[in-house]
Amino acid sequence: MLEVIKPGVQMCIQDLGRHGHRHLGVSQSGVMDPMALHIANLLLKNAPNTAVLEITVGLAQLKFTTATNFALTGGDLNARLDDTPLTPGWRYFSKPGQILSFASSSEALRAYLSVEGGFSLKTVLGSHSTDVQAGFGGFDGSALAAGDQLHYESCAAKSSAGALQPPYHKQIRILPGPHCERLSLTTQQLLCTQQWKVSPDSNRMGMRLSGSEPVTHQVSINSQAVLPGTVQLPPNGAPIVLLNDCQTTGGYPMVAQVIAADLRHFAQLSAGDMINFTLVTPAQAYQETQQQQYHLNQLRFALTHRDRSIS
Repeated sequence: MLEVIKPGVQMCIQDLGRHGHRHLGVSQSGVMDPMALHIANLLLKNAPNTAVLEITVGLAQLKFTTATNFALTGGDLNARLDDTPLTPGWRYFSKPGQILSFASSSEALRAYLSVEGGFSLKTVLGSHSTDVQAGFGGFDGSALAAGDQLHYESCAAKSSAGALQPPYHKQIRILPGPHCERLSLTTQQLLCTQQWKVSPDSNRMGMRLSGSEPVTHQVSINSQAVLPGTVQLPPNGAPIVLLNDCQTTGGYPMVAQVIAADLRHFAQLSAGDMINFTLVTPAQAYQETQQQQYHLNQLRFALTHRDRSIS
Protein backbone atom coordinates (compact mmCIF):
# COMPACT_ATOMS: atom_id res chain seq x y z
CA MET A 1 0.00 0.00 0.00
CA LEU A 2 1.13 3.56 -0.74
CA GLU A 3 0.06 6.10 1.85
CA VAL A 4 -0.05 9.82 1.09
CA ILE A 5 1.63 11.81 3.86
CA LYS A 6 1.86 15.14 1.99
CA PRO A 7 0.09 15.43 -1.39
CA GLY A 8 1.83 18.55 -2.67
CA VAL A 9 0.04 20.31 -5.53
CA GLN A 10 -2.65 18.31 -7.38
CA MET A 11 -1.06 14.87 -7.16
CA CYS A 12 -3.43 12.61 -9.07
CA ILE A 13 -3.87 9.24 -10.77
CA GLN A 14 -3.58 9.30 -14.57
CA ASP A 15 -3.22 6.79 -17.40
CA LEU A 16 -3.23 7.49 -21.15
CA GLY A 17 -6.63 9.11 -20.92
CA ARG A 18 -10.31 8.64 -21.64
CA HIS A 19 -10.87 8.27 -25.37
CA GLY A 20 -13.97 7.90 -27.53
CA HIS A 21 -16.29 10.04 -25.39
CA ARG A 22 -15.64 13.61 -26.55
CA HIS A 23 -18.94 13.62 -28.45
CA LEU A 24 -20.59 13.28 -25.03
CA GLY A 25 -18.63 16.24 -23.63
CA VAL A 26 -16.18 14.06 -21.69
CA SER A 27 -12.62 15.40 -21.58
CA GLN A 28 -9.60 13.24 -22.34
CA SER A 29 -7.65 13.75 -19.09
CA GLY A 30 -4.61 11.44 -18.83
CA VAL A 31 -0.91 12.05 -18.22
CA MET A 32 0.59 15.24 -19.56
CA ASP A 33 3.65 13.24 -20.64
CA PRO A 34 2.74 9.89 -22.24
CA MET A 35 6.41 9.07 -22.87
CA ALA A 36 7.09 9.23 -19.13
CA LEU A 37 4.22 6.80 -18.47
CA HIS A 38 5.38 4.39 -21.17
CA ILE A 39 8.97 4.39 -19.94
CA ALA A 40 7.94 3.86 -16.31
CA ASN A 41 5.73 0.91 -17.21
CA LEU A 42 8.35 -0.63 -19.50
CA LEU A 43 10.88 -0.52 -16.66
CA LEU A 44 8.42 -2.49 -14.50
CA LYS A 45 7.03 -4.77 -17.25
CA ASN A 46 3.57 -3.36 -16.58
CA ALA A 47 0.81 -3.22 -19.18
CA PRO A 48 1.32 -0.13 -21.40
CA ASN A 49 -1.68 1.78 -20.02
CA THR A 50 -1.07 1.07 -16.32
CA ALA A 51 -2.03 4.14 -14.30
CA VAL A 52 0.66 6.22 -12.61
CA LEU A 53 0.87 9.01 -10.08
CA GLU A 54 1.38 12.43 -11.66
CA ILE A 55 3.26 14.58 -9.14
CA THR A 56 3.03 18.32 -9.86
CA VAL A 57 5.55 20.81 -8.42
CA GLY A 58 6.72 18.29 -5.80
CA LEU A 59 6.63 19.14 -2.09
CA ALA A 60 5.12 15.72 -1.42
CA GLN A 61 5.76 12.67 0.75
CA LEU A 62 4.60 9.08 0.24
CA LYS A 63 5.05 6.01 2.44
CA PHE A 64 5.45 2.49 1.07
CA THR A 65 3.80 0.12 3.56
CA THR A 66 4.35 -2.91 1.30
CA ALA A 67 7.51 -3.92 -0.57
CA THR A 68 7.47 -3.05 -4.26
CA ASN A 69 9.52 -2.16 -7.29
CA PHE A 70 8.72 1.31 -8.56
CA ALA A 71 9.82 3.53 -11.42
CA LEU A 72 10.30 7.28 -11.40
CA THR A 73 10.18 9.23 -14.67
CA GLY A 74 9.47 12.70 -16.01
CA GLY A 75 11.05 15.82 -14.53
CA ASP A 76 13.63 15.81 -11.74
CA LEU A 77 11.83 17.02 -8.60
CA ASN A 78 14.75 16.02 -6.37
CA ALA A 79 13.16 12.82 -5.11
CA ARG A 80 14.60 10.82 -2.21
CA LEU A 81 13.86 7.38 -0.83
CA ASP A 82 14.50 8.05 2.85
CA ASP A 83 17.88 9.83 2.57
CA THR A 84 18.94 8.38 -0.80
CA PRO A 85 18.66 10.71 -3.84
CA LEU A 86 16.81 9.21 -6.83
CA THR A 87 17.26 9.93 -10.53
CA PRO A 88 14.31 9.96 -12.96
CA GLY A 89 14.35 7.19 -15.55
CA TRP A 90 15.20 4.35 -13.16
CA ARG A 91 13.58 1.38 -11.49
CA TYR A 92 14.00 1.15 -7.71
CA PHE A 93 12.92 -1.11 -4.85
CA SER A 94 11.26 0.03 -1.65
CA LYS A 95 11.02 -1.91 1.59
CA PRO A 96 7.98 -1.51 3.87
CA GLY A 97 8.11 1.73 5.83
CA GLN A 98 10.36 3.68 3.48
CA ILE A 99 9.44 7.28 2.65
CA LEU A 100 9.54 8.68 -0.88
CA SER A 101 9.76 12.47 -0.81
CA PHE A 102 9.84 15.16 -3.50
CA ALA A 103 11.25 18.64 -3.13
CA SER A 104 10.79 21.02 -6.08
CA SER A 105 12.81 22.35 -9.00
CA SER A 106 13.06 25.47 -11.12
CA GLU A 107 13.78 23.23 -14.14
CA ALA A 108 10.89 20.76 -13.89
CA LEU A 109 7.23 20.68 -12.94
CA ARG A 110 5.95 17.09 -13.12
CA ALA A 111 7.28 13.66 -12.19
CA TYR A 112 5.63 10.26 -12.60
CA LEU A 113 5.55 7.27 -10.26
CA SER A 114 4.53 3.74 -11.27
CA VAL A 115 4.55 0.61 -9.11
CA GLU A 116 4.98 -2.97 -10.30
CA GLY A 117 1.59 -4.41 -11.19
CA GLY A 118 -0.11 -1.04 -10.88
CA PHE A 119 -2.52 0.37 -8.32
CA SER A 120 -5.83 -1.31 -7.53
CA LEU A 121 -8.39 1.10 -9.02
CA LYS A 122 -11.80 1.10 -10.66
CA THR A 123 -12.18 2.22 -14.26
CA VAL A 124 -14.65 4.92 -15.31
CA LEU A 125 -15.52 5.02 -19.02
CA GLY A 126 -12.59 2.73 -19.74
CA SER A 127 -9.91 4.73 -17.93
CA HIS A 128 -8.34 5.19 -14.50
CA SER A 129 -7.55 8.85 -15.20
CA THR A 130 -8.71 11.51 -12.77
CA ASP A 131 -11.05 14.11 -14.28
CA VAL A 132 -10.77 16.75 -11.57
CA GLN A 133 -13.25 19.12 -13.25
CA ALA A 134 -16.00 16.49 -13.55
CA GLY A 135 -15.07 14.74 -10.30
CA PHE A 136 -14.70 11.14 -11.42
CA GLY A 137 -12.01 8.56 -12.13
CA GLY A 138 -8.70 8.05 -10.35
CA PHE A 139 -9.05 8.02 -6.56
CA ASP A 140 -12.57 9.26 -5.73
CA GLY A 141 -12.49 11.69 -8.66
CA SER A 142 -10.13 14.19 -7.07
CA ALA A 143 -6.52 15.02 -6.40
CA LEU A 144 -4.99 12.95 -3.62
CA ALA A 145 -5.07 14.19 -0.04
CA ALA A 146 -3.10 13.39 3.10
CA GLY A 147 -4.17 10.00 4.47
CA ASP A 148 -5.29 8.54 1.13
CA GLN A 149 -4.09 4.98 0.55
CA LEU A 150 -3.43 3.34 -2.81
CA HIS A 151 -3.32 -0.47 -2.84
CA TYR A 152 -0.95 -2.64 -4.88
CA GLU A 153 0.39 -6.21 -4.71
CA SER A 154 3.63 -6.86 -2.84
CA CYS A 155 6.57 -8.09 -4.94
CA ALA A 156 10.19 -9.14 -4.54
CA ALA A 157 13.13 -6.95 -5.45
CA LYS A 158 14.34 -6.74 -9.04
CA SER A 159 17.77 -5.59 -10.12
CA SER A 160 18.07 -1.89 -10.85
CA ALA A 161 17.40 -0.76 -14.41
CA GLY A 162 17.38 2.62 -16.12
CA ALA A 163 16.24 4.20 -19.35
CA LEU A 164 17.21 7.26 -21.36
CA GLN A 165 14.38 9.78 -21.32
CA PRO A 166 14.00 12.04 -24.37
CA PRO A 167 14.83 15.64 -23.37
CA TYR A 168 12.23 18.34 -22.89
CA HIS A 169 12.26 21.38 -25.16
CA LYS A 170 10.80 24.89 -25.24
CA GLN A 171 10.75 24.95 -29.05
CA ILE A 172 7.24 23.77 -29.89
CA ARG A 173 6.33 22.53 -33.38
CA ILE A 174 2.89 23.31 -34.78
CA LEU A 175 0.68 22.70 -37.80
CA PRO A 176 -1.52 25.48 -39.27
CA GLY A 177 -5.02 25.73 -37.81
CA PRO A 178 -8.30 25.90 -39.74
CA HIS A 179 -9.05 29.57 -39.10
CA CYS A 180 -5.83 31.26 -40.19
CA GLU A 181 -7.48 32.54 -43.36
CA ARG A 182 -10.08 34.34 -41.20
CA LEU A 183 -7.34 36.51 -39.71
CA SER A 184 -5.21 39.16 -41.37
CA LEU A 185 -1.91 37.45 -40.68
CA THR A 186 -0.57 33.95 -41.39
CA THR A 187 0.07 31.34 -38.69
CA GLN A 188 3.80 31.93 -38.92
CA GLN A 189 3.35 35.67 -38.44
CA LEU A 190 0.88 35.11 -35.62
CA LEU A 191 2.90 32.68 -33.57
CA CYS A 192 6.39 32.08 -34.90
CA THR A 193 7.95 35.55 -34.93
CA GLN A 194 8.15 36.13 -31.19
CA GLN A 195 8.68 34.39 -27.88
CA TRP A 196 5.72 33.61 -25.66
CA LYS A 197 5.69 33.63 -21.86
CA VAL A 198 3.73 31.05 -19.87
CA SER A 199 1.14 32.83 -17.71
CA PRO A 200 0.57 31.98 -14.03
CA ASP A 201 -3.09 31.07 -14.64
CA SER A 202 -2.12 28.03 -16.74
CA ASN A 203 -3.18 24.53 -15.66
CA ARG A 204 -4.03 21.06 -17.01
CA MET A 205 -6.92 22.55 -18.99
CA GLY A 206 -4.78 24.95 -20.95
CA MET A 207 -1.60 26.99 -21.08
CA ARG A 208 -2.15 30.72 -21.45
CA LEU A 209 0.61 32.66 -23.17
CA SER A 210 1.54 36.33 -23.38
CA GLY A 211 3.78 38.03 -25.93
CA SER A 212 5.36 41.41 -26.49
CA GLU A 213 3.07 41.95 -29.48
CA PRO A 214 -0.40 40.47 -28.84
CA VAL A 215 -2.31 39.72 -32.05
CA THR A 216 -5.71 41.23 -31.27
CA HIS A 217 -8.68 40.61 -33.56
CA GLN A 218 -12.47 40.72 -33.77
CA VAL A 219 -13.06 37.38 -35.49
CA SER A 220 -15.80 35.17 -34.08
CA ILE A 221 -16.62 31.57 -35.02
CA ASN A 222 -19.32 29.09 -34.11
CA SER A 223 -18.32 26.70 -31.35
CA GLN A 224 -16.39 23.78 -32.82
CA ALA A 225 -14.66 20.65 -31.61
CA VAL A 226 -11.25 21.14 -29.97
CA LEU A 227 -8.71 18.72 -28.51
CA PRO A 228 -5.44 18.76 -26.59
CA GLY A 229 -2.86 20.69 -28.59
CA THR A 230 -5.34 23.07 -30.23
CA VAL A 231 -4.04 26.66 -30.12
CA GLN A 232 -6.90 29.11 -29.68
CA LEU A 233 -6.56 32.86 -30.20
CA PRO A 234 -8.95 34.97 -28.08
CA PRO A 235 -9.69 38.59 -29.14
CA ASN A 236 -7.03 39.89 -26.71
CA GLY A 237 -4.36 38.22 -28.86
CA ALA A 238 -2.95 35.99 -26.07
CA PRO A 239 -2.89 32.35 -27.33
CA ILE A 240 -4.22 29.45 -25.29
CA VAL A 241 -2.74 25.98 -25.85
CA LEU A 242 -5.41 23.49 -24.82
CA LEU A 243 -4.15 20.57 -22.75
CA ASN A 244 -5.40 17.23 -21.42
CA ASP A 245 -8.30 18.47 -19.29
CA CYS A 246 -9.58 20.92 -21.91
CA GLN A 247 -13.23 21.29 -22.87
CA THR A 248 -14.54 19.47 -25.94
CA THR A 249 -15.74 22.54 -27.87
CA GLY A 250 -14.54 26.12 -28.17
CA GLY A 251 -15.52 29.39 -29.81
CA TYR A 252 -12.16 31.10 -30.33
CA PRO A 253 -10.39 30.88 -33.71
CA MET A 254 -8.07 27.86 -33.90
CA VAL A 255 -4.82 29.13 -35.40
CA ALA A 256 -2.59 26.08 -34.90
CA GLN A 257 -2.30 22.53 -33.60
CA VAL A 258 0.70 21.41 -31.55
CA ILE A 259 2.08 18.19 -33.03
CA ALA A 260 1.39 15.12 -30.89
CA ALA A 261 5.09 14.46 -30.25
CA ASP A 262 5.58 17.90 -28.67
CA LEU A 263 2.60 17.96 -26.30
CA ARG A 264 4.72 16.23 -23.64
CA HIS A 265 6.92 19.31 -23.31
CA PHE A 266 4.06 21.24 -21.73
CA ALA A 267 4.24 18.89 -18.73
CA GLN A 268 7.39 20.69 -17.57
CA LEU A 269 6.53 24.32 -18.38
CA SER A 270 6.02 26.66 -15.44
CA ALA A 271 4.82 30.25 -15.14
CA GLY A 272 7.42 32.60 -16.58
CA ASP A 273 9.00 30.06 -18.95
CA MET A 274 9.53 31.28 -22.51
CA ILE A 275 8.63 29.15 -25.53
CA ASN A 276 8.86 29.46 -29.30
CA PHE A 277 6.67 28.01 -32.02
CA THR A 278 7.98 26.50 -35.27
CA LEU A 279 5.79 25.62 -38.23
CA VAL A 280 6.24 22.07 -39.63
CA THR A 281 4.55 19.88 -42.22
CA PRO A 282 2.22 16.92 -41.52
CA ALA A 283 4.97 14.61 -42.79
CA GLN A 284 7.43 16.02 -40.26
CA ALA A 285 4.86 15.71 -37.47
CA TYR A 286 4.27 12.05 -38.37
CA GLN A 287 8.02 11.39 -38.46
CA GLU A 288 8.44 12.77 -34.93
CA THR A 289 5.65 10.52 -33.64
CA GLN A 290 7.31 7.54 -35.28
CA GLN A 291 10.64 8.52 -33.72
CA GLN A 292 9.10 8.41 -30.26
CA GLN A 293 7.67 4.97 -30.95
CA TYR A 294 11.08 3.85 -32.19
CA HIS A 295 12.62 5.06 -28.91
CA LEU A 296 10.13 2.97 -26.91
CA ASN A 297 10.70 -0.07 -29.11
CA GLN A 298 14.44 0.21 -28.57
CA LEU A 299 13.94 0.40 -24.81
CA ARG A 300 11.60 -2.61 -24.83
CA PHE A 301 14.14 -4.64 -26.80
CA ALA A 302 17.05 -3.59 -24.55
CA LEU A 303 15.18 -4.46 -21.35
CA THR A 304 14.07 -7.84 -22.71
CA HIS A 305 17.61 -8.70 -23.86
CA ARG A 306 19.04 -7.55 -20.50
CA ASP A 307 16.62 -9.66 -18.47
CA ARG A 308 17.37 -12.76 -20.57
CA SER A 309 21.10 -12.23 -20.07
CA ILE A 310 20.65 -11.98 -16.29
CA SER A 311 18.48 -15.11 -16.10
